[in-house]
Formats: sequence, C-alpha cells, structure tokens
Amino acid sequence: MKIRWHGHSCFEITDGITVVTDPHDGKSIGIKPPSASANVVLMSHDHYDHNQFKIIRGMHKDVFAFVGEFEFEGLKFTGLLTDHDDTGGDKRGKNVMYRTEMDGISLCHCGDIGDIPENDVIKRIKGIDILMVPVGEIYTIKIEKLMEFINKVGPRIVIPMHYRVGGLSIPINGLDAFLNKAEAEVEHVGNEIDVSADELPTERTIWVFSR
Repeated sequence: MKIRWHGHSCFEITDGITVVTDPHDGKSIGIKPPSASANVVLMSHDHYDHNQFKIIRGMHKDVFAFVGEFEFEGLKFTGLLTDHDDTGGDKRGKNVMYRTEMDGISLCHCGDIGDIPENDVIKRIKGIDILMVPVGEIYTIKIEKLMEFINKVGPRIVIPMHYRVGGLSIPINGLDAFLNKAEAEVEHVGNEIDVSADELPTERTIWVFSR
C-alpha cells in the first residue's frame, strides 16, 4: 500500500484501488493543489478545504459525509459520525471519520474531529493500524484531548494532518505542539511511503509527511 500526502487533510492511498481523502483545491488555502486521480474520494464534511472532489482526476465515486457501511469493488468502508467541535456540533456541525482496510492494513482518516468521539465509535476503530488525526487545534480537537483519544484507540501508526505549513492561509497551529506531547518515536517519511502489513512497527510511531 502506498500513502502520499497532498497537504492539509488530503491523502492518496493506493493498493490497486486509489482512495483520496478530503481534497482541497490548493489556491483557496495557499498551498499546492493535489495532483491525483482516484477511484473513490472520501469527504469528511462540507468545508471548502475538505470537499473539492472536482480537482481529483478520474471517474471516481464521491462519498460525502456518509455514515454507515458501503463497498466499492470489494473494498469496504465505514463512515463514523463525530463532532467538528466540542459542543456537540453546535459550532461547526458534524464530521465523519472513515475506516477501511487495504493490503491487510486497517486505517482511519479522522477528518476534522473536534472532540473525543463516543465510546461506541472508538470501539469501531480500537487497535487500528494507522490513524490520521488533525493536530492544528484551532478548528479541531485540542492536543490534550487528542492524546487521550489516541491512547484510547491504540493505533500502531499516527499520521498528523491539518496543521500549519509554509504558505497555508488557514490560521491553525503548527506540528510542534503535537510532537512535544506525543510519547512515541517520530519518523519523517517524505512525501510518500510504501508499506506492507509485515513492515508496520510494533511500537507506536508517528509518521510525519512532507510536500
């Protein structure tokens, strides 16, 4: 399985089928646009920096904030309802996390979670291999709560996303606050990584991508 980061919360995940998560258009947020084609585009919520499916090439199935289970060419997905804020969605609405498994590796893209999800949601992703989490705080979950969430889930790999990088025009925090709190080994993996199930680390590791 190959994972490539296109900035912000947009990832391209490929194992025969290509899945793109939360695409932005680049120019609206001050960074390069994604250059990717996909079979499936997953969108966690209807904000302009997460829902630009038209910028992704190919004849793709577009899945917008879908709660429940669905399938595409044998690949199974589960959309899990969460809040975009810590007031039950009153400020910023709802958010959908997507869980799937590719090449024997389970992963969950958390979108813009704003609070620790309910226990029944956490049970659906507990022990997952890869957890993609927003760490920029301002519009998403605070770092202290994020660390509690991560510990409850117990992933092997944590991939930070949705944080300040050079050129980004959205006023969110950088990566350092998260890395300073995280008690895990940090690996800088570049813009993309190829990984198989038997190559996953046994101890929790943070993969930091670059563009």
